[in-house]
Amino acid sequence: MNLPTTPAAAASFELYDLRVEVVVPEGARVYCGAKPGDHFTLEGEMLRLPPGQGFSLYSLAAVLPLLAAKQRVTDANDWMTSDAEVACPDPHCPTRLRIVRTGKRTFRHADTTAVPLPAAGAAVTP
Repeated sequence: MNLPTTPAAAASFELYDLRVEVVVPEGARVYCGAKPGDHFTLEGEMLRLPPGQGFSLYSLAAVLPLLAAKQRVTDANDWMTSDAEVACPDPHCPTRLRIVRTGKRTFRHADTTAVPLPAAGAAVTP
């Protein structure tokens, strides 16, 4: 594991950008109004939809709990690293939501929260 060696590096972290795309089996009937290839991206905490495209609230609810974990670096053996598809929440709908890591961004701690980092050597409380 590479540890930060400078104060600036110690106060930063990386997150993956994500693309969540609708995958529809050939000839399948879709009930949520999605089309194959409909997608959104997640850049840090910002969810972005292409202009003029919507995304089912129920589909979003199915994938939302996994997104923060998929943004973080995970062990190669962790299922969060290898598993990329989430089933549509409608048990009669055959679509899947594919989560793809598309790149990494570096964020500074001070730009993402008002809570300061603990002083070096200080105990961290939950």
